[in-house]
Amino acid sequence: MKLATSYALFALIAIAANILAQDISLRLYQGLGSVMLSILVGTAIGLALKYWLDKRFIFAFATQSLKHEGSTFMLYSLMGVLTTLIFWGTELAFEWIFQDQLMRYLGGVIGLTLGYLIKYQLDKRFVFVPLDQPRI
Repeated sequence: MKLATSYALFALIAIAANILAQDISLRLYQGLGSVMLSILVGTAIGLALKYWLDKRFIFAFATQSLKHEGSTFMLYSLMGVLTTLIFWGTELAFEWIFQDQLMRYLGGVIGLTLGYLIKYQLDKRFVFVPLDQPRI
């Protein structure tokens, strides 16, 4: 139960960082492509923060070298592609349907929540696995 609570808390922190980064991005730039740019900025911030939190506190995973760190982060990011598509799709669908910034953010929160539920399972099975164990 403690693990689930911690994971949920860290997901909420990453979601908040993502949405905050999007909001800041939109305040700084409101031109052509600003919504997509804000989603990319939020995604990058959320990804880096969530990786660090998951690696350190959820999986207590130690990389063996800088190369291992890089490959672990790349695999973590790759596992996030599907979940990011869920997040982006939900957020953009809410934008398209409601044409409202608050509703777009709600779609982002819903999409991120669904994505994180799936991402935990992927990370547990394929990413944060010792080098001497198969990634299955």
